[in-house]
Amino acid sequence: MLTFIIPVKSAAVAKHWPTTCKLFERCLRSTCNQTSTDFRTIVVCNEKPDIEFEHPQVDYILVDFVPPAKGKNFRTRGNTDKGRKILKGLIHAQKISPSHAMIVDADDCVSNRIAGFVKQYSDRNGWYINRGFKYREGEPFIYIKRQNFYRMCGTSNIIRFDLLNLPEVPEYNRGYGYYKFYLDHRKIKSILAERGSPMEPLPFPGAIYILATGDNMAGNENNLSFNLFNRKPLTPEIRREFSLF
Repeated sequence: MLTFIIPVKSAAVAKHWPTTCKLFERCLRSTCNQTSTDFRTIVVCNEKPDIEFEHPQVDYILVDFVPPAKGKNFRTRGNTDKGRKILKGLIHAQKISPSHAMIVDADDCVSNRIAGFVKQYSDRNGWYINRGFKYREGEPFIYIKRQNFYRMCGTSNIIRFDLLNLPEVPEYNRGYGYYKFYLDHRKIKSILAERGSPMEPLPFPGAIYILATGDNMAGNENNLSFNLFNRKPLTPEIRREFSLF
């Protein structure tokens, strides 16, 4: 079984909480729109987002972590908060003994084929998303990222659960470095390869990196290219596969 872990920022640090909730609801719908029922979604948050969508395979874990203070080093503190929530979700996931886990950023969308694929190959080490999509909110187009999607977007790794090396006694008051393995999506592929447990590229585009929402924390969209040769219409089929409505 695949478990999706979605860490959600606190309303105290969201640029616009209703937007954060709207983006999260779309993300959540995408994890729950799987063609296989062999999945669970775990949401970790300070306060439950204000949404209408409900699903029996979604668990909410409420935490009392102090939201990161805005100002200098806000991004580092924000990543630390995110790491704490990811670890909390993974520790909770142990209770249901999943085969794999996938960390999903709360404003991205995932393919509805992922859970079924993982179920078919549940003994594999995991997969990194090499090909995916970039989407600027509100546009009628989508852009294919043909390689190295995992280096750009945090929603990009599916890892066999026993390879996560979860601590026996998790600590949630540690700094960024303690959570770095779960946060550094660019390096997970190479780290697992060095440990003798190489991942494979997912054989289909597995996620959409959502940009221009006004709520992105990464702040890297001005550094990303949107080549016209990689642009394609946002078809009803793509919308359905990724719940991009």
